[in-house]
Amino acid sequence: MTARPPADDKPHEECGVFGVWNVADAAAVVALGLHALQHRGQEAAGIVALGDDGAFRAHKGRGLVGDIFSDAKVIAGLPGRAAIGHNRYATTGETAIRNVQPLYADFAFGGFAVAHNGNLTNAMTLKRELVQRGCLFQSSTDSEVFVHLIAISRCSTVLDRLIDALKQVQGAYSLAALHDGALIGARDPLGVRPLVLGRLHEGWVIASETCALDIVGASFVRDIEPGEIVVVDGSGPRSVKPFAAVASRFCIFEHIYFARPDSVVEGTPVYAARKRIGAELAREAPVAADVVVPVPDSGVPAAMGYAAEAGIPFELGIIRNHYVGRTFIEPTDQIRHLGVKLKHSANRAMIEGRRVILVDDSIVRGTTSRKIVEMVRNAGATEVHMRISSPPTTHSCHYGIDTPERADLMAANHSVAEMARIIGADSLAFISLDGLYRAVGRAGRDAAAPAFCDACFTGDYAIPLTDRERPDAPPAPRRKLRA
Repeated sequence: MTARPPADDKPHEECGVFGVWNVADAAAVVALGLHALQHRGQEAAGIVALGDDGAFRAHKGRGLVGDIFSDAKVIAGLPGRAAIGHNRYATTGETAIRNVQPLYADFAFGGFAVAHNGNLTNAMTLKRELVQRGCLFQSSTDSEVFVHLIAISRCSTVLDRLIDALKQVQGAYSLAALHDGALIGARDPLGVRPLVLGRLHEGWVIASETCALDIVGASFVRDIEPGEIVVVDGSGPRSVKPFAAVASRFCIFEHIYFARPDSVVEGTPVYAARKRIGAELAREAPVAADVVVPVPDSGVPAAMGYAAEAGIPFELGIIRNHYVGRTFIEPTDQIRHLGVKLKHSANRAMIEGRRVILVDDSIVRGTTSRKIVEMVRNAGATEVHMRISSPPTTHSCHYGIDTPERADLMAANHSVAEMARIIGADSLAFISLDGLYRAVGRAGRDAAAPAFCDACFTGDYAIPLTDRERPDAPPAPRRKLRA
């Protein structure tokens, strides 16, 4: 079992997907793509490859991509010019090898593999119905619902079976699927999670983010649209749109935290957006100070934007240790309490005797923020002001982000002034929701038609939470809480 990072108090993305078609050494290319998407899931990874002989071969493991696919013999055992891969960060199902994706099944029409980023909000309801019909589930992940819906579909073609399945599920999904005739990418009708199409020489790539295209030398073609299915075969890609068009609700937290800074999501460079968020935050929540310090690494671009707008020097007053292993064992309460120092240490020369503005991307339960503030004070800061580049997180995400229940979210249970007192800051401020929208290119939030999914800040859930709302539904899986 892979241990959680010590003192980890961030929301976590569930997964990353990557697939290639008509590419030499496809599995090796997919492994590189998964490296670039490692930030989207660190618990497990897997690759399914389609060989020239028509056989599907798979390799999966728990841990990081570099640990699972570093052996040349593993890649050599996955021959072929088509493959899909998956990085897992579980929000449903335990971290067991049976839950590691891509999932694979042998159907009457041939082999089929699927990798899923997102979360289905009616998975438990559908699973109950499928079990009653005789389906046998081999995992506890919601993604297996796709496999069984495809299996029992009465449609004749693989594509129609997949469409039939997608029309029955609710929730957020970006899929990479593979069968012996094509590579398939699909997004849910609201486009909550990202998915892009790329070109690699004579072949094609489907990936969660553009940074994964860059690492393999692929060129960005376009975003796969909300509600669109892209089928790539010997004739190249073709688009199928089986759903009625609706206004998209892309996850705004991708701009704030989840996507890698060098990615471009929905046409917006992430790094530039985060700097604009920081600048907007400086305009909304100025404070007299001597230095702006990011909480690394995710707070760096926003802190740069804040410092530039405020005219206050930017300094790396906190240094992150990038070599903290995920399998670190915390044998005692004392060591566990010191866990934050394994990841961050104060750069005293930049802090001592100064009024410090700390910029971070979010506060979830507040435990890490409290320890960071304490660490900066102990390094000699005369004042510590915390600025957050997202609005207060007041609601749990049910669309593929691992967050605590509302009872454990600090902002859901305390005012901003109370939160400042709890974390020990001289002041605390969050960017406003309208300010966040402005920073990512909108005039503000239109309450009647929001441009993004922002349910974690508003409670405005755009997709029904069927499993939680049905009184006869089985209990939803408990979400893992962060330290």
